[in-house]
Amino acid sequence: MLAGCSLGWLWMALSGPFGLANQIRIGGWTALAIWTATLLPVGGGILEDLTQRLGPRFRLLLSALGAVIVVSVLGLGVPRLGIPVLDDWWMAAPWLGIVLAIFAITGLPHAFNLIDGYNGLAGLVALICCLALTYVAIQVSDRQLAALVLSLAGATAGFLVWNYPRGLIFAGDGGAYLWGVVIAMACVMLVQRHPQVSPWFPVLLLIYPVWETVFSIWRKAVRGVSPGVADALHFHQLIYRRIVRGVFSDDESRRMLMRNNRTSPYLWGFALLTVCPAVLFWNNTIVLMVFSILFVVSYLYAYSSIVRFRVPRWLRR
Repeated sequence: MLAGCSLGWLWMALSGPFGLANQIRIGGWTALAIWTATLLPVGGGILEDLTQRLGPRFRLLLSALGAVIVVSVLGLGVPRLGIPVLDDWWMAAPWLGIVLAIFAITGLPHAFNLIDGYNGLAGLVALICCLALTYVAIQVSDRQLAALVLSLAGATAGFLVWNYPRGLIFAGDGGAYLWGVVIAMACVMLVQRHPQVSPWFPVLLLIYPVWETVFSIWRKAVRGVSPGVADALHFHQLIYRRIVRGVFSDDESRRMLMRNNRTSPYLWGFALLTVCPAVLFWNNTIVLMVFSILFVVSYLYAYSSIVRFRVPRWLRR
């Protein structure tokens, strides 16, 4: 997937200097900054996949370094919050937007890594988000940004052919970081370039992996556990253990694979509940905020119900 994205971005960067047959072009420095910000966390993730010796703090540091580089070179920032009461104060301190951009580009790769637990789960969520970003980018006539994200969408679609349902290949930390960092950069650029796009569009679009991460940190903090310590209490893991039970095979390994495959569609549907309104109301801050709150409430209700073995009927269906 990294190679596919790199080739797509390279083609756009070389189209101008070499007169290649391509109307969508990006500057060489822009492509280099995006590629560097991508390579640092993805390289760390791949190294962790191969060695299992690269700690989460070091991988977070690589993500932060990449974020600082791309924000500095491209001048990225979140210029507004979409809330009139706060926007004047926010715009009076531009460094706040820069800090928020760095935070988003640093954190989202790890949010995608957190939900990457079952065949096709994080991959299809990433693909849906890429297509949603492409749609909004086209609505505001930003073909360059649309092409940037479509390179990732195409690479992800090819990956999913082999990943779902049989799990012949896996994304690993490297693949999850690739999805997160590219989508985060695209969201920041989309909001910064186009005032008509609400800052709450990427919030609602990505609220599933983001809220899963926030809730996981809070849940572990309450128990006095470090956020870097893995556990088996994430939402997708509860779905796997307490809802997906209908299997029809006596072979243990095949039974586990079938349960794995049946887990992802539950979370795809959950993600679509936020992606659809995000795409429909990408320029309406109030509606986006309302749907964001509804998602958080629904998540907390569903999570607490599953933990108490009181699975809501809509989840069973």
